[in-house]
Amino acid sequence: MTDREFSPACGGQAETVIDDLPLDVLSLVLRRLDGASLAALGCASSGFHGLAADADTWRGLCLALWPSVASVPLEPACCRGGFHRALFADAFPFPATTPTPAAPALPSRLVSAVDLHHRGVCIMSRVVDTDASTPWFLGSPFRVDALLQEGFTAPSQIAPAELALSWVLLDPASGRAVNASSRRPVSVDRSWLTGETVARFTVVLGGGVALDAAVTCDDRYGHVREVSLCVEDADGGGVSGRDGLAALAAAMAAPRRGRGAEAEARAARRYAEFVKGKSARKEWKARREGLVDLCCSGVGAAAFVGFLVMLTCR
Repeated sequence: MTDREFSPACGGQAETVIDDLPLDVLSLVLRRLDGASLAALGCASSGFHGLAADADTWRGLCLALWPSVASVPLEPACCRGGFHRALFADAFPFPATTPTPAAPALPSRLVSAVDLHHRGVCIMSRVVDTDASTPWFLGSPFRVDALLQEGFTAPSQIAPAELALSWVLLDPASGRAVNASSRRPVSVDRSWLTGETVARFTVVLGGGVALDAAVTCDDRYGHVREVSLCVEDADGGGVSGRDGLAALAAAMAAPRRGRGAEAEARAARRYAEFVKGKSARKEWKARREGLVDLCCSGVGAAAFVGFLVMLTCR
């Protein structure tokens, strides 16, 4: 890129190359790139590597994706120049479904950066700081509420299928983060009895667990009522806070897989497989319980007949 070439079309004058542009102009150009393109450009040359590692550029990119990150409390050790670049590398791709062999330490605090968009407009941005070290949290089913009961009314009528949810979970002690939502709904279920619609943004992790981020909308009033995050196992049951933290810590330490629309489609397929497996296990349990009930009924009937025979023989 630094070699100067001469073009006859330019009257024998040297062509302008990208290195001739001032650094401030290049910085402005780079700030218009998305994170994946910016990271790829940083690998092109040593000059681009320095520009692509600019802390302000990554901070602006993260705040454009996740406005709530501006209010995230961090430990002093995490307030380094490359935090936002590391945050993007952790939270933008989806976590791998392969569990890590080593068991990382459980985080004592969890910070949730939650941003809810409707038709491209941010309608909620909130940070939730959760104390994950209390016996109550560790022993209860894992659940974090970003919005509970109070609800809010959006500027326009909410269409649950057109919601986009970003839920980033951070460990403020280590600075590691993980993406806890599929961004686009993987399922939209309406209850005709209550008039509520639940849009799910589930991400399947390794070890047969899933992060179930859900947005509950009230169709009668057209507003968002609840935004919550739970962890469920392969049978659809709730996971305790301790086990949920272990799954999150493993996801934070695991490699990341894919990004963009293709990764979102892959996450939706994994969720469909997760639901299919959950339904198959429920059917198998129902058949097994039915067989056990049938055996118990048969044994009871045989005992009753035997009792009647004994009475008639006396």
